[in-house]
Amino acid sequence: MFSGTIPEEMGNLSNFVQFDLLQNSLTGQIPESIGECSKLQYFSVSRNNITGSIPKAIGNLTMLQTLLITRNNLIGSMPEEMGNLYNLELLDLKYNYLTSNIPGKIFNISTLRLLSLSLNQLSGHLPTVGMPKLQELYLDDNLLFGEFPDSISNSSQLKVLSISSNSFSGQVPNSFGKLILLKTLMFGRNNFVSETSELSFITPLKNCSRLRKLIFTENPFNGILSASVGNMSISIQYFYAYKCDLRGSFPEGFGNLENLVLLSLGNNKLTGTIPKTLGNLKKLQGLSLADNRLSRSIPNILCTLQSLNGIEIYQTQIDSILDCMGNLSSLRGLYLGNNRINSVPTSLWNLSDLLVFDLSSNILTGFLPLDIRNLKVAIAIDLSENQLTSIIPSSIGGLESIVNLSLAHNRFQGSIPESISKLVSLEILNLSHNNISGAIPVSLEALQYLKYFNVSFNQLSGQIPTGGPFRFFSSQFFMSNGGLCGDPMYGVPPCHENEVSKSKRKRVILRFVYIFLGISVLFFTITLSYVVARYKKKNKVETIRDTSFNIAPSRIPYHDLVKATEGFDESHLLGTGSYGSVYKRRLRNGEDVAVKVFNLQSEGGFKSFDTECDVLRSLRHRNLFKVVGFCSNEDFKALVLEYMPNGSLEKWLYLENNFLNIMQRLKIMIDVACALEYLHHGYSILIVHCDLKPSNALLDEDMVACLSDFGVAKLLNDGVNTMLTRTLATLGYIAPEYGSEGLVSVRCDVYSYGIMLMEVFTRTKPNDTKFTKDLNPRRWVNDSVPNGIIHVIDSELLSPDERYFDEKMEFLVSIMEIALECSIENPNERIISMKSVVVALKKIM
Repeated sequence: MFSGTIPEEMGNLSNFVQFDLLQNSLTGQIPESIGECSKLQYFSVSRNNITGSIPKAIGNLTMLQTLLITRNNLIGSMPEEMGNLYNLELLDLKYNYLTSNIPGKIFNISTLRLLSLSLNQLSGHLPTVGMPKLQELYLDDNLLFGEFPDSISNSSQLKVLSISSNSFSGQVPNSFGKLILLKTLMFGRNNFVSETSELSFITPLKNCSRLRKLIFTENPFNGILSASVGNMSISIQYFYAYKCDLRGSFPEGFGNLENLVLLSLGNNKLTGTIPKTLGNLKKLQGLSLADNRLSRSIPNILCTLQSLNGIEIYQTQIDSILDCMGNLSSLRGLYLGNNRINSVPTSLWNLSDLLVFDLSSNILTGFLPLDIRNLKVAIAIDLSENQLTSIIPSSIGGLESIVNLSLAHNRFQGSIPESISKLVSLEILNLSHNNISGAIPVSLEALQYLKYFNVSFNQLSGQIPTGGPFRFFSSQFFMSNGGLCGDPMYGVPPCHENEVSKSKRKRVILRFVYIFLGISVLFFTITLSYVVARYKKKNKVETIRDTSFNIAPSRIPYHDLVKATEGFDESHLLGTGSYGSVYKRRLRNGEDVAVKVFNLQSEGGFKSFDTECDVLRSLRHRNLFKVVGFCSNEDFKALVLEYMPNGSLEKWLYLENNFLNIMQRLKIMIDVACALEYLHHGYSILIVHCDLKPSNALLDEDMVACLSDFGVAKLLNDGVNTMLTRTLATLGYIAPEYGSEGLVSVRCDVYSYGIMLMEVFTRTKPNDTKFTKDLNPRRWVNDSVPNGIIHVIDSELLSPDERYFDEKMEFLVSIMEIALECSIENPNERIISMKSVVVALKKIM
């Protein structure tokens, strides 16, 4: 890494054609002497700490084709002389503090292909645009105002236009419709209006046949989204129009946009019913219709959208939930708060992958079902401000991942369940404004992450615990409970000695009762086991055979595999690895599977097959690859595996047409962490994967990740926690002690997971050319946390148009901090448990 300043005597570099010091530790200013580098064609000092203004002399670099000074601390205005750079193709000055107007001459540089001035403090009107070769224009997050020029149509090659978060006014130019190559159009958070009853710019956009993303959120249009929206290109995947004062009925034409992935129309004034034509949107993953004036019913057609993972229909006065919504197995977020719903279909409690469930401010009645325990991965459940009665069921202790739980403002009775102490990830618990009685369980002191605990306005009694998180709670959390006593800091009277001893006596009695019941149950279990064993002894062999049939993969004849893959033709090839190739085939029952054929000519081919068989034949976990069958003889060995239609995580990270947002990446990495947790702690034999990387995380049709490729995995048993090996996995991901000494333990997987976590959110491979002996992925990320995280995170994750930019930055910093803890070079200082990694990731989700 280069550090220091840009040389003042740049004139001595007059023969230089390229000056590239991207992402170093440069400080100081760009010297005026840069104007003497007359042959300079490429100048890049992005992601440094350069201050001062852009020198006027930069206008002398008439040979310059690329000028990149992003993510620095430039101030002042852009010099008019920059308009003299008539050979300039790429100009990127985003993430600085530039002020004043943009020089008009820049918009007449005919060679420009990219102009990015986002996230500055530029102001003024835009001049006439005359850049015929321009393909990408980014002006978002500035202080620009006035009407946007119609002359933008002169840039007929434009593919990306982003002008969000400014103060542009007037009408949206109809000339946008002349940009027929446009793929992304973002002009949200401005002051555009509509002078006609219908949004006039929608109709011209039908000419943009390649448009994929349209974002015009938070503009005061006060207009109607007409049926012409259905004439737009079917290539559209993202349509954001929340908070635009849209009125009129919900256009049925949206049903024509069959490739829609996200549709956001929240915070408007739409009326009428949700059209049945939405049933055509089979690829729809997110639907937001919150805070509108739609009718009270949800159409059954929504239940056919099996790709939906997020539904927002809060504050719309709907009065019921469809029973069939319990079949939406992809659902991760369901926001139905502030409506008129009076009951929850039992099927909804079976959405075992639901992460967020909001039914607050409705009119729910009855009791909370025991089936709430099925929501094991949920991190937030809000049932506050309803009319729920009876007791809080002890099954609530089954919410293993819950972080935020609110049951406030209901009519719950009985005591606070002891089982809540099992919710180890809990940070927020609100039970206020109910009729709960009894004592606050002392066992809640064990909830080390608990930050908010509100039991005010109940009928609780007894001593308030003082240990663990209770040391930091204020008196407002316990007010209006007549029987509570304890430390004066809680605003309650001190406990009398007889009250404390009475409480202790009650606990002693209960302990004896529990011991007696436990002995009785144990005696009954032993007796029952003895009777069952005698009954089954006669048919022991048959029983074992039946069990094996249910668990073990089936043997598949060699000729069946040859026939199904047409002689292992390349047209069926899914990919190749160190020890073999993977083909796609279809079973007789119509099910698609993957066939992994091992290369027995390679040194580790036989061993890899045996290892994978040993590991996979008995493991059962949602996030582990499943074996369907196998084929084995002296000359041929293959495993028939579950087919994953969405391919590998690596494909989604690096192929051009694929994209994963922040939450999708985090969910996938939580899936991988859960798989490792099971391998390390959930099985009778300790298993170390040893080759963790994005290509070994495969995604099913619901984008659930399954860990694969156990060819170099190590099985540790008989109390052994480490072992020596000569087998190396993929360089860049393996832990230092594994690479240098061949020492394998679960800590190696933890290290690899940390490196993989960094890669997933930076979209940078650990063997990238930027990494040298002095710079590795961990040091690169560590140097950026927390204040410079924007410099390393995948730029596609943080668009300047993001509504919650600061919150996402904080979110990403938390993820990178976990990755850094996992990848500490000294294994003795490294996080040693994937359990703690899973808990930490679910906490920040």
